[in-house]
Amino acid sequence: MNKSELKKEIGLVPALAIVIGMVIGSGVFFKPRAVFSSTGAPGLGMMAWILGGIISIAGGLTAAEISAAIPRTGGMVAYLEETYGDVWGYLLGWAQTVIYFPANIAALAIIFSTQVISLLGLNDSMLNIIAIIVIIFLTCMNSLGSKTGGAIQTVATVCKLIPLFAIIVVGLMKGGGGAARLFPMTAVNHPIGTSLGSALVATMFAYDGWINVGAISGEMKNPGKDLPKAIVGGLSLVMAVYLLINVAYLFVLPATALAGTKTPAADVATIIFGPAGGKLITVGILISIFGALNGYILTGMRIPYAMAVENKLPGSAWLAKLHPTFKTPINSGILLTIISILLVFSGKFDQLTDLLIFVIWIFYVMTFLAVFVLRKNKPDLPRPYKVPLYPIVPAIAILGGAYIILNTLFTQPMNAGIGIVLTIIGYPVYLSRKNKFKKSDDNID
Repeated sequence: MNKSELKKEIGLVPALAIVIGMVIGSGVFFKPRAVFSSTGAPGLGMMAWILGGIISIAGGLTAAEISAAIPRTGGMVAYLEETYGDVWGYLLGWAQTVIYFPANIAALAIIFSTQVISLLGLNDSMLNIIAIIVIIFLTCMNSLGSKTGGAIQTVATVCKLIPLFAIIVVGLMKGGGGAARLFPMTAVNHPIGTSLGSALVATMFAYDGWINVGAISGEMKNPGKDLPKAIVGGLSLVMAVYLLINVAYLFVLPATALAGTKTPAADVATIIFGPAGGKLITVGILISIFGALNGYILTGMRIPYAMAVENKLPGSAWLAKLHPTFKTPINSGILLTIISILLVFSGKFDQLTDLLIFVIWIFYVMTFLAVFVLRKNKPDLPRPYKVPLYPIVPAIAILGGAYIILNTLFTQPMNAGIGIVLTIIGYPVYLSRKNKFKKSDDNID
């Protein structure tokens, strides 16, 4: 759809709500373990949450300029194609298909299963079984039509706010001796540079989703004025919520305890609300994870489908087929489910999220750099919105992203290597199929 065809109906308040809804997911309930185990101290952990928010705000403001200038279907894929050529857009689509969405789905399914086991007192041997069941169930639900998936998403969005604010309010009121637990800033045997970097990678999973905020620019009444307000305001509110809930966690449990539990939010809820209240809050957290998982399946299954429609993937004829009744990309959903289930057997939530953040941030940094490239190469490109404080804001986003990428390379070379190899595999696939690409309105051979 061209920019001129979009209805400009979104004002500032709806835009703020969209930004907040896109970003808040499951990470805020479970990433405290990774953050505080990486830093070894509460102060440095809180600094990671602050820096993660600042980098996300800078990234959102920067990416929004590209989104407003190139309002094409495909989002970041379209931005990279326009700036660097088809191969980079293809590699992003490939990485989203084989790494980003499957790793997100597998990680969320693992943490959902972990929470169910904790809530019901089940044996740990049920971890993979429950994770696989929830992936298959939600894939089936989303195959019944986007309306079904959208309904699940709406309910989950409302429910995820309840445990957040309940823990913040009651945790701050009832937590004992928590003020002292915000210090020290650093810990012995935890080098600041690498510790902060590892914690930052963990927080970026919780902030992930901001890249999509620019997608609403073409439907805003006044994007030049309201889009930066929505990004800064929305992400600032998210950052405030993340900081407050982590302070509430620390008011109830010390950083060492948060670092040692798989279910930090549930443990805190049980302490401040009692066993019964804790279980109720845990149910709310479960619904939040369920909604986040649903959202990634809902959107993720459309990535290989969109590529297959243009004959870009092996087996495109099969992947591009829709369900005969519900007209949903069921075969692409099956592919995503298979890859996700394979990743579930790793059983490692934090490793999967670090892998997907490392890979996707390579493409995020390329998107930030695209602002500079397009301003030089295409100065006449219509820009209804321009990133404020250029070039400072894009530089913050680029430097923050580079720090995340380099830190992962040094601290998790195996994980980073896997991500790079899986992404590079897409290049020979691209070369083998580039002469077969078709427009989306052509038939697939």
